[in-house]
Amino acid sequence: MTPPTTQVDSPPAHRWGFGAFVLAELVLILSAVFLSAAAGPVGVDEPIPPIVIVVVTALPTMLAAGVAVLATLLRGNGPVIDLRLRWSWPDVRAGLKLGLAGLVLTAVAGVIWARTVGKLDPSSALASVVDAQPMPVALGIVMFVYTWLVGPACEEMIYRGLLWGAIERLRWSRWAAFTLSTAIFAVSHLEPLRTSLLLVIAIPIGWARLVTGRLPASIVAHQINNFVPALGILLMSLGLWR
Repeated sequence: MTPPTTQVDSPPAHRWGFGAFVLAELVLILSAVFLSAAAGPVGVDEPIPPIVIVVVTALPTMLAAGVAVLATLLRGNGPVIDLRLRWSWPDVRAGLKLGLAGLVLTAVAGVIWARTVGKLDPSSALASVVDAQPMPVALGIVMFVYTWLVGPACEEMIYRGLLWGAIERLRWSRWAAFTLSTAIFAVSHLEPLRTSLLLVIAIPIGWARLVTGRLPASIVAHQINNFVPALGILLMSLGLWR
C-alpha cells in the first residue's frame, strides 16, 4: 500500500549527516561499555545491583539522543526543524492508530517467533534481567517511565530523526530512509536472536514517520508499542508477575 502524500514544508538545509549519526551510535555503545565496566565485575551467581541496571539501560540512550540534538544545534537549524519534531494532533492520532496496529502485529510476530526459536522468551533482554533480579519499587517506576515514554522518544530522535535526516540529506528516497532506519534500528539493539522480531516491531513505527513526514507520530507509535513491556517491568518490580 502506497502511503498518502503528506504536505510537509521542506526544512532549510542542514550541515550534519551520517557522521552525526555514527557519533551518536558510538556514544551509545561506548557509554554503555564504560558504565558497565565502571560498575565492576559481577559474579555468575551474584545479582546485578538494580541501580546499575537503570543507569546502564537509560543513560547511554539519553546521551546519544543528546548528541542528536546537539548536532542540530551546532550544524543545523535545531531539533524541531531538523528532526521534524513539530507536534500536531493529527500526527498524534496517526501514531496512536499505528501504535495499536503495531501491538497486534507484534503479538502475532512474538507467538510465531517463540514457536520458531523454541522455548526462549521473546521479551527484551532488559525484562529478562529484571525478572531474574527484581528491583525496588521506586526504581521499577523509573524504568516503567523510561521504557514507556523516555526511551522511545530518545530512540526515535536517533533513528527516525538523525539517521532519517542524514539519508534525506543525500536526497535518497523516503523508502530508502524507511528501510535503512528500520533495519539499523533492529540491528543496533545488539540482540541477535530477536533481530527478526525487532524488524517486525519497527515497521509500524517507521511507517508512522513515513506517512506523516514528522517524528511525533513515530514517537507515539513507539511509546504505544513499549507500554506492555514497560508495564511488565513495573509488575515484576512490584512482585505481582513472574
